[in-house]
Amino acid sequence: MKRLLIVIDYQNDFVSGSLGFNDAIILEDYLVELIKKYHLNKDDVIFTYDSHQDNYLDTQEGKNLPVTHCIENSEGWQLYGKIDNLAKNDKKILKNTFGSLELGNYLKDKDYEEITLVGVVSNICVISNAVIVKAALPEATIIIDCKGIASNDPLLQEKAIDLMANLHMKIINNG
Repeated sequence: MKRLLIVIDYQNDFVSGSLGFNDAIILEDYLVELIKKYHLNKDDVIFTYDSHQDNYLDTQEGKNLPVTHCIENSEGWQLYGKIDNLAKNDKKILKNTFGSLELGNYLKDKDYEEITLVGVVSNICVISNAVIVKAALPEATIIIDCKGIASNDPLLQEKAIDLMANLHMKIINNG
């Protein structure tokens, strides 16, 4: 079975930086083990990077979320902690908004049977990219690993999980 792990935006600014929160920090050890497992099985791993420029506050997102974060090539833009070294040989996709059209276009011609998503923030970027992945590969099993996602708003995370389940995504490790 051809499997893929997608790690969404596990970057310094979302974990310990300008938009960081404790539940994101707690994910690190689980994500390290998961990534190592995928590497050991010779499965693919993709990392997305929220990527903004110096004009972030002038963008639509910046006007609605006026917290400068993930400025490309800054310390806050880098992957967090031990994850950074694990990602050296994996595909990276830079995205300037919540969901990545590039990710969808990359996946649409692939033959993955199972795609697992983890990362942050569950109710914004994880759900946005999960919908894109589902649209790109509608016959693949899309898995949301709740042990590997986090949000600074637990209520919105639960709503996002419910919506993803409603979109026929497989929810695992929830609770």
